[in-house]
Amino acid sequence: MTPLYLARGASKVLRRITTETSVELKILSEKWQLLLAGIVFQYIHGLAARGVHYLHRPGPILQDVGFMILPELGKERGYISETLFTFIFISFALWTFHPFILQTKRFYTVLIWRRVLAFLCASQFLRIVTFYSTQLPGPNYHCREGSPLARLPPPKNAAEVFLINFPRGVIYGCGDLIFSSHMIFTLVFIITYQKYGSVRFIKGLAWCVAVAQSLLIVASRKHYSVDVVVAWYTVNLVVFFLDKSLPELPDRSAGSASVLPMSVKDKDSKLKEENTRLLNLNSVEAADRRPWTQMNGKHLENGNHLDTETTIA
Repeated sequence: MTPLYLARGASKVLRRITTETSVELKILSEKWQLLLAGIVFQYIHGLAARGVHYLHRPGPILQDVGFMILPELGKERGYISETLFTFIFISFALWTFHPFILQTKRFYTVLIWRRVLAFLCASQFLRIVTFYSTQLPGPNYHCREGSPLARLPPPKNAAEVFLINFPRGVIYGCGDLIFSSHMIFTLVFIITYQKYGSVRFIKGLAWCVAVAQSLLIVASRKHYSVDVVVAWYTVNLVVFFLDKSLPELPDRSAGSASVLPMSVKDKDSKLKEENTRLLNLNSVEAADRRPWTQMNGKHLENGNHLDTETTIA
């Protein structure tokens, strides 16, 4: 019985994955532009972070309240914040692909990632403008005076710049401080789950994880406290205003038959049509409500026409 039960379960999951893949590919064929732009901008963001490293000049670590309050984790324990961030990233990515596996679905994976990438790109654009405006001496260990990685020699060729020396150039970057890229991803993921997730406990736990991530980043001396604080209110504001201009995602849990999201313009026109229909219906009902009065046991309509028997009497 057990092998047969497992075979049936695997068949259902495979059929579910196949059906969902066909639907997602249909949406992707129509909504690929923003996805591609978002992926390309991730490279541009990495390129900008690599470029500011050439401008970085190590110096004395700035006075920081977070550094005074939080004990320094040390170079050997710097992996803790990275491990937590990896857990956040993988958990969110797996959750966005749950419509392929689970029977209960609330959104389409392609559409949720279009939204996430829009939030990320807008926040990262502001980040690029900010860290190129003022270069602060990096507090991280490889960015301090005396470290061979604190300064980058001038590039020998264009390939050295455009290839970003991945992944070493991303891990050991300096100068891209205000504001924290780790907090951009963390907050965008958590805000998205706050809106489209279904488990209340996980929503509360996610915000606690975001606070822990903030403290670990400062304790690891990877960022100044200002980098984390600015990320908290900037990302929330970006998502708040950008969310209003993006098309609303269809709620699949409500059994919506619509595959593509409804734009703001379509929502407004539909709302106007419904209001017009209601007004017309109310006017018709008002016209049909004619006052009736009673006289000597007979009805008088609009006060003008009496029943024949009343007139004769």
